[in-house]
Amino acid sequence: MVWQCAAPSESNLVAGSASRPASSGLHVLIADDQTDVLEALRLLLKGEGYELELVNSPASLLEALSRRAFDLVLMDLNYARDTTSGREGLDLLSQIHERDPLLPVVAMTAWGSVELAVEIMREGVRDFVLKPWDNGRLLRTVRTEIENGQRARKARQRQVENEARDLAQGGQWEEAERTQLGFLPKEIPQIPGCEFSGAWLPIHGIGGDYFDVLQLDATHFAICIADVAGKGIAAALLMSNLQATVRSLAAQDLQPAALTERVNRFIRSNTASDRFITFFYAIFDAQSRRIVYTNAGHNAPILLNRDGAISRLGCGGLAMGISGREDYEQATIDLAEGDRLILFTDGITEASDAAGEEFGEQRLLDVLQDSRALSAAKIQTSVLARVAQFSGDKFQDDATLIVLAVG
Repeated sequence: MVWQCAAPSESNLVAGSASRPASSGLHVLIADDQTDVLEALRLLLKGEGYELELVNSPASLLEALSRRAFDLVLMDLNYARDTTSGREGLDLLSQIHERDPLLPVVAMTAWGSVELAVEIMREGVRDFVLKPWDNGRLLRTVRTEIENGQRARKARQRQVENEARDLAQGGQWEEAERTQLGFLPKEIPQIPGCEFSGAWLPIHGIGGDYFDVLQLDATHFAICIADVAGKGIAAALLMSNLQATVRSLAAQDLQPAALTERVNRFIRSNTASDRFITFFYAIFDAQSRRIVYTNAGHNAPILLNRDGAISRLGCGGLAMGISGREDYEQATIDLAEGDRLILFTDGITEASDAAGEEFGEQRLLDVLQDSRALSAAKIQTSVLARVAQFSGDKFQDDATLIVLAVG
């Protein structure tokens, strides 16, 4: 049995503890296959104000990392009861740093040796703790490694910003903007009985959002939307590479899952390990009005039926760039007269007002319900106008919106 649980933060600290704001809001993922060890670590770290998630297997650890970000992983190296080599834990460390090379990891083991310590360091772990542990030393190690991780992430962000500024000062920003605009669809194919409408709003003139509508043959059309992690020139250049790759593969008559797997392998092997892309790709048969799609971690598109019923297109897998070995699923959905399909990036739902409240998916759904009988172009206009009004006409992120109206 594999289980996992989240330990909620508590407003009241244990008796005798002082308030520890430095630990408040910091998320720690703890992995160990022994229940008593997990409970002891939970009590120790919860008292320091950390927000915890506990898992008891490598699979559940990786699943937790795919769901949210953590400030530190505290993990045992031995999960198979009949071995003391730590090999399973070392393999897991490699997978963790494939996903996030800057994520601090503290390893724990009851079987310490020089050889094991060397192997751990090679996998990017700067410290490890022997069982049974000293509470004071463990707490200092956790605190130090979280601080080191925060500094590393800030340094990486400064590096990216400096590189973008250097490129802009060298006149390459304008060249990147021209390149990106050249890849965007100059006109959207119109389908008998249907209407497409698309809007792309980069906040810096260039950005990491992308959409495309490609006519594959007389009755089949590819529809895709993506969001590259980050902003500015680095995201824009990666987006341009993505779009060129998708167009090349779309011409090969690949099913959505197969195309997404191939694009993912290309992205994983040709980009920095801290970059990832959410991606949705569908093939629309205009004759049967059937859509076959794959969703790689993107905001699930909204299918709004004529009667107001709502469904989401979420079948697929992880965002691209996280794992080069990801297998994607695909699903089929039939559209009918009066249906509206809406694809969007998080720049729409995460637009904030002056108080910092996000527009959110519920407001988006409310606008769509109010305008579901309108044309694709008018639905798009209604959504963008409502978001602009809510945010004071200030989008915090690149925003893209595609609407497909049937009938």
